[in-house]
Amino acid sequence: MDMSAIASRLGLSGSRPVIRKAAELRRLCDVTFDSSVLGIGEVCKAIICLEIAATKFQVIFDRAEAVRMSGMSEKAYIRSFNALQNGLGVKTTLDVRELGIQFGCVRLIPFVQKGLSLYKERFLAALPPSRRASTDFGRPVFTAAAFYLCAKRHKLKVDKLKLIDLCGTSSTEFTTVSTSMADLCFDVFGISKEKKDSKSIKGNRELLDVLPSKRRHDDGSDLSGESSGDDQDELDLPTYKRHKKMEKEAYNEWKSSVLSSNKQTKPDPAKPKKQAQLNFKKKPSDIALEVSSAAN
Repeated sequence: MDMSAIASRLGLSGSRPVIRKAAELRRLCDVTFDSSVLGIGEVCKAIICLEIAATKFQVIFDRAEAVRMSGMSEKAYIRSFNALQNGLGVKTTLDVRELGIQFGCVRLIPFVQKGLSLYKERFLAALPPSRRASTDFGRPVFTAAAFYLCAKRHKLKVDKLKLIDLCGTSSTEFTTVSTSMADLCFDVFGISKEKKDSKSIKGNRELLDVLPSKRRHDDGSDLSGESSGDDQDELDLPTYKRHKKMEKEAYNEWKSSVLSSNKQTKPDPAKPKKQAQLNFKKKPSDIALEVSSAAN
């Protein structure tokens, strides 16, 4: 399909510089490598070249329509886009404001910008002077990681996989950069994990009242140190283990009660047993008299 026809279907027919740049990128792609090895067809290659050119000239590009025209899923299209972009050696920048608008987190923009600048200062200060000049913070992975950490700190839901696809990196590199940012700039990107006192939370009061051992321990009743230690050990157990322990104790109590009752009803082994005597010489009339007397 001709590049102009694809551009017109994507609403780029009036942008002649974008079409010329996309045609140039497609010719460069044909000369540099074989895109079919990456699983990218001719139509998809033309669409991706159009998107790269539109991004370069800051022209609005409809990616949803481009994905539909390519005949691929969104994840496969983003993967092909990143592969073709890396093959052409085209560098893209990720704008914080665009991310804020796209994910609906506009209020995070100043926090992300502040965190990025602080991370650059602290990271460069930790490097020797010979390596500071070669450090590149313009890669999109730094912006995406800072945006993700700020959203996590402010308890906002952001699709991590979509961010990784947008910045064109791997999940391993994204995790490495995120960990480095959280370590160097914990005051901006870190999340405090302080354990709160359960008694200070009103919603947990009824949960504490359910546990008698915990209630006795908190009320400070006159218990020995050993019993209080046992109660504390019982509270430290997980819920399912605590239930298993209670069931085992109930079973042991039932077992001991059954054994004690059997001992009480069991005859004395020292007393000799008397075997009943059978008399087969009785007459039928005698048997009838015995039955009638037993009935009376």
